[in-house]
Amino acid sequence: MIGASLTVVLSLVGATAWALDRFVIEHIEISDVAAYEAAASGSPTSTDVPPTTGASADDAVVTGTSYTSDDASITISTVVAGSGNSQVTYHVADVVLSDATVLRSAFAQNEFGLNITEDTSDIAADVGAVLAINGDYYGFRTTGIVIRNGVVYRDAGAREGLAFYRDGHVEVYDETATTADELVAAGVWNTLSFGPALVENGLIVDGIDQVEVDTNVGNHSIQGNQPRTAVGVIDDNHLVFVVVDGRSPGYSAGVDMTELAQILIDLGATTAYNLDGGGSSTMYFDGEVINQPSNGGERGVSDILYVAG
Repeated sequence: MIGASLTVVLSLVGATAWALDRFVIEHIEISDVAAYEAAASGSPTSTDVPPTTGASADDAVVTGTSYTSDDASITISTVVAGSGNSQVTYHVADVVLSDATVLRSAFAQNEFGLNITEDTSDIAADVGAVLAINGDYYGFRTTGIVIRNGVVYRDAGAREGLAFYRDGHVEVYDETATTADELVAAGVWNTLSFGPALVENGLIVDGIDQVEVDTNVGNHSIQGNQPRTAVGVIDDNHLVFVVVDGRSPGYSAGVDMTELAQILIDLGATTAYNLDGGGSSTMYFDGEVINQPSNGGERGVSDILYVAG
């Protein structure tokens, strides 16, 4: 009996140690992403100045619900639909870019690896973002193709991804049918690896309420009425970002995948893709978080998409 009990205890200790190592302890693969990207692009290395694409902050016009510069035009709106415990509140950023590379990605703590997190607003402030949303939480998993700002970070195709091209068009693609290097050679600037695709050719994708993004812990959490983050494509260099609040009956109950897809279609998207949601769902504009994250405050994430101010 003693031997059997000891075996059980050791097994539990081993399982706990594995879980902590896999899902909690930081594993840093690249300790200075800004320098890494500068070296990869041949640009001068500077981690002190946020990347910009032309217009200075002095040239921009900012109001409580809009931003206009030579690089981007952003319009923010909040929509309330339904009533009572079925009420849904969501936030929309309609974004028109002068060039596809104006939309950038940034990693938590300026590092790349597993379990490295930081609040969306802090990452956004670090890079001088005027608009930011949470990304795909790449740091929760070891799979997926991760290309950010034209630089390859991971090449382990596993699911349906989203690719932003330098020419302004955006495509849903099969990660397992290509490689990161092939995508960069074809002009891909950023990729996201979460999903599922919500809208293709202007239509809701069949079966999205049964899709499992991962086969590990948390794979069912994307179903049901939840807080959501999604990106929709209206035209080349014309995107719409949506953050749906949830888990707060009377304010916002959240939506399922089909309802999220319909929101994107109603906004004019012909392609749309689901990102990390739940407590991660966050929209930041002009120095403030403008939605109400379901945890009562921000949850740390591994990455953001943003437009610099």
